Amino acid sequence: MTRTVFFDDLYVGQPLRSESVEVTQEQILRFARDNDPQYFHVDPEAAKESLFGGLIASGWQTGALTLRLLLEFCGLDFAGGVIGTDARISWKRPVRPGDRLRIEGEITKLRSSRTQSGRGYVTFEASTYNQDGVTVQTIEATMLAFRNPNRGAL
Repeated sequence: MTRTVFFDDLYVGQPLRSESVEVTQEQILRFARDNDPQYFHVDPEAAKESLFGGLIASGWQTGALTLRLLLEFCGLDFAGGVIGTDARISWKRPVRPGDRLRIEGEITKLRSSRTQSGRGYVTFEASTYNQDGVTVQTIEATMLAFRNPNRGAL
């Protein structure tokens, strides 16, 4: 079980590292049917004739898995939820059935809100790697985080 994290608990340089999770063909097909129904995501046979030469996960699925890894393994279970305010994502290589993904990164910036004293902004950079250590995605994102209302209390 993870603990709820506040802005006050974070620091610049804080490492973000996860264990790995496997991406199955079934997961790829289910996500794509619901969210990104392009033929190279939903039809393994037709995908063989695509630029990718086979079935691949949607980049949006890779992004969603990255968020899952941040929440489950990196201690970013923020009080009030993970609320993104900005992101830059680059997909470097396709994710295929059987790939095992993990992330490595760090918090790069903390900024207090100028207008809301109970809030701050957390910026991180992370790379998502497959089982061979190949970068499949990079992300730089900023999220809203709430300050601990009990900070300073006895």
